[in-house]
Amino acid sequence: MKVILLADVKNVGKKGEIVETAEGYGRNYLIPRKLAKEANSANVNQAKKDQATAAHRAAQAKDEAIVLGAQVEKVTVIVKVRVGENGKMFGSVASKDVAEALIKQTGLSIDRRKIELKTAVKSLGEYVAVAKLHPEVTSQFKVVVEAE
Repeated sequence: MKVILLADVKNVGKKGEIVETAEGYGRNYLIPRKLAKEANSANVNQAKKDQATAAHRAAQAKDEAIVLGAQVEKVTVIVKVRVGENGKMFGSVASKDVAEALIKQTGLSIDRRKIELKTAVKSLGEYVAVAKLHPEVTSQFKVVVEAE
């Protein structure tokens, strides 16, 4: 029996795929639990349209990430931190701090979980940060740590 999966099913396939299953498995398990629907001509056409739409959205998201990456690479983020009398920092600078400074200084909104510092920032100076904007798009930018 051919079915169109409505959700990812372990050992069967991913959402949107048209797969061949045993008659009983499809009728008695997948369809009643709304994990799949029967693959008749109308449903197959709808599934193909949905796949085309999803591919278009993915391409758009990648294009937006490329444009945002080009903007981010031109940026130098300045992070002000408190330092002691001998020039030693209190604490360290995390990706959260870099993300907040990036939003304040440029208005480019990038999630803090997508920003990664290549080395631990525990002293003043210049560092390189990587922004993972898309699974296929990453961009690097400078982070300058200065005393307040």
